[in-house]
Amino acid sequence: MQIVSPLERSAITSSDRVLFEIQRAIVEGDIAAGCKISEPELAKRFNVSRAPLREALARLERCHLIERIPNAGARVVTLSPEGLISLYQIREELEGLACRLAAEQMPESEIDELRQLLDKHLETQRVREGESYYQEAGDLDFHYRIILGSKNQYLINMLCDELYYLVRMYRVQMGMNGPRVSRAFDEHKAIINAIANRDGELADLLMRRHIGASRKNIELRLQTEKETS
Repeated sequence: MQIVSPLERSAITSSDRVLFEIQRAIVEGDIAAGCKISEPELAKRFNVSRAPLREALARLERCHLIERIPNAGARVVTLSPEGLISLYQIREELEGLACRLAAEQMPESEIDELRQLLDKHLETQRVREGESYYQEAGDLDFHYRIILGSKNQYLINMLCDELYYLVRMYRVQMGMNGPRVSRAFDEHKAIINAIANRDGELADLLMRRHIGASRKNIELRLQTEKETS
């Protein structure tokens, strides 16, 4: 079976374009978490007609970036400790499994490319100095590449499509800077070393610990923001 990346699945239509633009705006906080969705405002801002906009909004709802509330309309999801815990419980289990499968299935060429990707991440000054570890979506994202390396299309659909941008929303807005930057990079190196050594059990364990530590870091930031707001 040919493995297909969700980000490469279809040609770019008007609906695709506005989907990607709104998706990025939500993930990076340009459209704030919890804010109400106004179709007229979005149509004007992204220069799109209402039909493709509505299609894009329906797709954003399916990937959990917006939610429809009875008698209140659509809103961007909020980032909450409860949502974080539920989402990251799934991440720990499924990305651990992805690492286990990648240790069995990932070709040496893809492992080498993943090592090169980490080298490129380290070339970024803010990563070297432990300030920020921002990763672009898709093939420049360490986690995304490992999930693809599992060669399991069902797992890829769940983690790289349905849940990917909600996870990125937490990671980008809450988890890519601060004291965990250097540790997170070192954890990435340890995970890829385990995959390269074909030690799926260790790779699974290291990924679970890595995501668990990330969850605790984001949970602390959410609690701090709540206390200071």
